[in-house]
Amino acid sequence: MQFGIFTIADITRDPTTGRVPTEHERLKTMIAEAELAEQVGLDAFALGEHHNPPFVTSSPTTTLAYIGARTEKIILSTATTLITTNDPVKIAEDYAMLQHLTEGRVDLVMGRGNTGPVYPWFGQDIRKGLELAIENYELLHRLWREDVVDWQGEFRTPLQQFTSTPRPLDGVPPFVWHGSIRSPQIAEQAAYYGDGFFHNNIFWPMSHTKQMVELYRRRFEHYGHGSAKQAIVGLGGQAFMRKDSQAAVAEFRPYFDSAPVYGGGPSLEDFTAQTPLVVGSPDQVIERYLTMADHVGDYQRQLFLMDHAGLPHQTVMEQIELLGTEVVPVLRRELDARRPADVPDAPTHASLVAAAEAERGAFDPTYRFETGDNWTGLRAEDARE
Repeated sequence: MQFGIFTIADITRDPTTGRVPTEHERLKTMIAEAELAEQVGLDAFALGEHHNPPFVTSSPTTTLAYIGARTEKIILSTATTLITTNDPVKIAEDYAMLQHLTEGRVDLVMGRGNTGPVYPWFGQDIRKGLELAIENYELLHRLWREDVVDWQGEFRTPLQQFTSTPRPLDGVPPFVWHGSIRSPQIAEQAAYYGDGFFHNNIFWPMSHTKQMVELYRRRFEHYGHGSAKQAIVGLGGQAFMRKDSQAAVAEFRPYFDSAPVYGGGPSLEDFTAQTPLVVGSPDQVIERYLTMADHVGDYQRQLFLMDHAGLPHQTVMEQIELLGTEVVPVLRRELDARRPADVPDAPTHASLVAAAEAERGAFDPTYRFETGDNWTGLRAEDARE
């Protein structure tokens, strides 16, 4: 099972000091957090995508490439790639490039995002959000698997004999998780393609998460990708830890009460009772997260949000270290021990390559594309024939 952290890189005032980090500081702290995550044995670091204040995550590929150059093992993921407002051609190019530069340490969570105005900013209509997600991903899926694509749809200009470059590393596209917290159509989309389903349930009760995951599992089996329990599932999570629960609650409460995403809502006690947020000791986090599989079945990836709500950088680094050294080793051991033999591990580039080679034979990396005419996609000499 894979464990990791994700960030939305929000810039939030620290309610205990009044200090607001600069954009430059926030970006640098995020890099340090990713490096520490690898050092303490976490498997994945995921980065959200936003194009508005107070976030500094507008260019995930740039940031993840920089992290990739400073790390060796950790999987670099997106917490959301906006499949609705990004051109699927550019997604295909950018993440195949990142895949090559990081030796395959890349996967993506596709999502529609939760910021309505982003649609008109990028020339799209929010009322067409689901249709955009479905059409754009259909094109992206083909661009990564077909060397030459002819395509026509509703939301972008047609493609004629188009080849996305670079081609995916080893002929295997990055693994895709489809992220949604409330749209059954996205769970259906994930199941249709046999991709992963990531339910970032940090604000939702487990009863809702269970319903969404069960739908995805049923449809995954319906489409013939394997049994329901073999579907690939990821969950979000939150924790704040100190050696005892009283100290954790006392320290975290002002951040919870003041953070824009929490402030004015349920109390800290109600929120921790109703959602996956745990504020307490490492043992309490372990106890809570050992129960997640009881609700959704054996799953493959658990990500935690640790750096939010204005928490100081040093505090976040302490949280990541506690997660990696005290919590995850126990969760990994216990959850791996209970997983049936026929439930797959989380996909990695190596496992995807092995599966592809078993099906098609070894991949031939020989370059096989000739320079074409940028207007037609054809070679000039062919166009004259």
